[in-house]
Amino acid sequence: MPSKGGLDEIDMKLLQLLRDNARMSYSRLAQELGLSESAVRKRLAKLIKMGVIKKFTIIYDTGNEIRAFILVRTQPPVSVPEVSEKILQMKHVEAVYEVTGDYDILVVVRGEAIKDVNESIDYIRSIPGVAATNSMIVLRQWV
Repeated sequence: MPSKGGLDEIDMKLLQLLRDNARMSYSRLAQELGLSESAVRKRLAKLIKMGVIKKFTIIYDTGNEIRAFILVRTQPPVSVPEVSEKILQMKHVEAVYEVTGDYDILVVVRGEAIKDVNESIDYIRSIPGVAATNSMIVLRQWV
């Protein structure tokens, strides 16, 4: 995978625009950046190829889902990436982050009911190398 160090000011502005509105049209992006539409398409293709843009997604809230953050502490001899990979395969996982601090991994889960969160926690605790978890249910979200 090519280095991500080759990003310029225009690339960063493009990423910011897409972060604010991933549905922005090529023509609107071009207008905002002062580029041609084909230049925007080329830059986006480059950012995708470099792995800078991982995926295009939406942030949503149906109002009836349960969302939780689960902090995971690991212990040797199982590595943090090994545990992260196993967690990422779970049904209700939205995102997995390796983090600093007292815990090694932050997992974002989303389910239709609290039982989905409980099943996720139980599964995580059963993974070899997991020493402890700490869970937080999301009560409200601002975006």
